Parts: sequence; C-alpha cells; structure tokens
Amino acid sequence: MDLLHSWGVELAVHLQTEHGGYEGLFGLASTVADLHTTFFCLFPVWFHVRRATAVRLLWVAVIGDWLNLVLKWVLSGERPYWWVHETQFYGVGKTPSLQQFPITCETGPGSPSGHAMAAAGVWYVMVTALLSIATEKRCPPLLYRLLQVGLWALMVLVVLVVCMSRVFMAAHFPHQVVAGVVTGLLVAEMVSKQKWIYSASLSEYLIITTFLTLFAVGFYVLLKAMGVDLLWTLDKAQKWCVRPEWVHLDTTPFASLLRNMGSLSGLGLGLHAPIHHSARTGGSTFKLGCIITSLFLLHLLDDWTFASENQLTFYVLSFGKSAVALLIPTTLVPWVLCRICKRRGDEKTL
Repeated sequence: MDLLHSWGVELAVHLQTEHGGYEGLFGLASTVADLHTTFFCLFPVWFHVRRATAVRLLWVAVIGDWLNLVLKWVLSGERPYWWVHETQFYGVGKTPSLQQFPITCETGPGSPSGHAMAAAGVWYVMVTALLSIATEKRCPPLLYRLLQVGLWALMVLVVLVVCMSRVFMAAHFPHQVVAGVVTGLLVAEMVSKQKWIYSASLSEYLIITTFLTLFAVGFYVLLKAMGVDLLWTLDKAQKWCVRPEWVHLDTTPFASLLRNMGSLSGLGLGLHAPIHHSARTGGSTFKLGCIITSLFLLHLLDDWTFASENQLTFYVLSFGKSAVALLIPTTLVPWVLCRICKRRGDEKTL
C-alpha cells in the first residue's frame, strides 16, 4: 500500500506543479460534486420537472453516502495530506511537498472517495433520466444517438475532473477515487432497479431511516468495543492540517450520516404531508415559480450555520436543517404558491 500511496502522492505533486493554474476549476469541481449541491440545487429542479427522477436521485445519494461511510470505516484509508508526513516509506530521503487548500482537510477515512462516488451516482441518474425523456418524446434515432454519446461523454468528463480535483487537493489517492466511481455507479444501478421507492409510505421512510442510523451507530459501537477507534482520522486532520480553521466538524462521519438521514426523512415527510396532497401542481409557469422560490429559500437556509462546540447540538441541528431542506421544495413552496394562485383566482372571479 505504501508503494501505491507514493504513486498517488507523485501524481498529486505533478498536478499541483504542472496544473496549478486550474486550482479554481478543481475547487469548483469538488464543491459541486458534494452532495450538498444535490440536496440544495439539483433535487428542487428535478422534483418539479420529473418527480420520479428526483426521488431516485435522493435515494441514490443517501444510500450511496451511507455505504461510503460504512466502507470508509471498514477500509480505513489514509489521506495524502497526512500520510506523506507520517509514512516511513521515504526513509531519510526528502518527503514530497504537498500543498493544502481550504477543502483539503476532510476528517474521515479516505477510501472510497465520497465526492467521486456522489458525482458518478448523481450523474448516472441524470443522464439516464434525460435519455428516458428523449425516448418518451420519440426523439429521432440519429438525434437520440448523438444525445446519448454527448451525455455519456459529458458525464465521463465531469467525473474525470472531479477525480482529478480530489487528487489535486491532496484529499484522496487515485485508487480511492477510482473505487468511489465504481461504487457510485453500482449503487446508482442497483437503486434504479428498485421500483418501490417511488411509492414508499411514510412508515417505510421512517423505518429505513431508523435502520440505517442504528446500523451505522451500532457498527461504530461494536468496533469501538473491539478496540478500534473509528475517529482516528480526526486527530490526524487536526495534527497535519496547516490551518486549524480548515478542519470542519461537518466533514466527520456522523455529521454526514445525520445530514443524509435528515434528507431521507424530510423527503418522506414532504411526500406524505397532508398539505402536499392539497397543493395541486399546475402548468410550466407554476413549476418554474416553485423551482425559483425553492432555490431562493434553500439559499437562505444554507446561510444558517451553527457553532460546533457542542457536538450533540450540532448533529441534531444538521439533521433538522437537512429535513427542512427537503420539505421546502416538496411541500411548503408548492402549497404556498397554490394558495396564492387560488386566492388570486377567487379575487378575479369576484
């Protein structure tokens, strides 16, 4: 593994040295590939364009990130930015110099890459959805073929840039991003075959949310009882990150777990809330209004941050914020706009 890690460090140094001018692009790629973009940007749009795709998108994101958490605990992968300082591989020789960036110092284990996994899974869902829409619209064979090649090529390009960005940022080794891409595609394909997710009841949402949470917590407690410290990476992050403020509690495994579980439970509550069924969807203008309003409100919600001194409070608020982020586009915004449209219709009638 040391030899594999050393090759990864060499590639990271090469990217930082020869392609340092693309730092902005790589930083943007890592930011966009984060599941935060899926929950706060992509989901609201897809929900009002093609609801089934939005539901599948969220299930793929949540299940994929939950599996990523479990795999990271099992594999206990190193990260380049701390491995290069602690390894004995280089002996008395000069240790490669790796740059660090504000998004480098993630606190969880490194394998597989969550960003690469999310990018592969999310883009797989979106590409297959767009091709399905083209099929339904009876797109001419030649145009469909060009669309198919173009979309898959775009996905490969995006995922490749995301993978390069994670290596450039010294957050992951190359083999970790490859593992993330493969795992993300497998999760997306498996979840896409599950038709029951489109008609899951509120009780099923809550049962699955509880099961996934208890499984992860139970797995953590079991390994800790066996003497395995699953939070060993937090100490390394705090020790080797060049700037303490770059180490964020929201990159810890439990923060990720509770955000995802909040999103899943929020989707269940949103789809089965009484006011959701009373808000009848309108035409294209109504849907566009829902998208714009949802994105605006989610932007405001995203600005709501909270201190991380008390970890329990931080995790609970993270869960709540994620749940609300799903309630806004699924229920609250459509219901409010529906009421406004109905009131204006009544006024015109009078």
